[in-house]
Amino acid sequence: MTQQIKSLYAAARVLMSIVFIVAGVRKALAYAGTVTYFAGLGLPMPEIITPLVIAIEIGGGLALALGFRTRAVAVVLALFTLATAFIGHRFWAVDPAQFGSQLNNFMKNLSMVGGFLLILAFEKLRLRTDQRSSSL
Repeated sequence: MTQQIKSLYAAARVLMSIVFIVAGVRKALAYAGTVTYFAGLGLPMPEIITPLVIAIEIGGGLALALGFRTRAVAVVLALFTLATAFIGHRFWAVDPAQFGSQLNNFMKNLSMVGGFLLILAFEKLRLRTDQRSSSL
């Protein structure tokens, strides 16, 4: 695998991680408001879910950016992002003024899940390539 491909892959991971890190920090800074927002979504135990979401977003984002346990992080963030699409961006159940925004966010989340699937595929390919290189 060339250095250019490795650099592009690292840049892609960093760019994908930014949305999670920023979202997690914003939730942490507005903690009480986040708990209230999660309660308004009908989530059970928002006082417990809020720190878990913040940990997934900040911790997962940092791990992804740094390339730490990338496959596991990609799976967790893919599932988290898919769940977030259906829980937090229910475009089918909002008033018309919010429809476009929620639809865009829903579709963004689905696109990010696709990005995580690409990371999983790339990691599998990278591991195969590394194994072949080390056996020579």
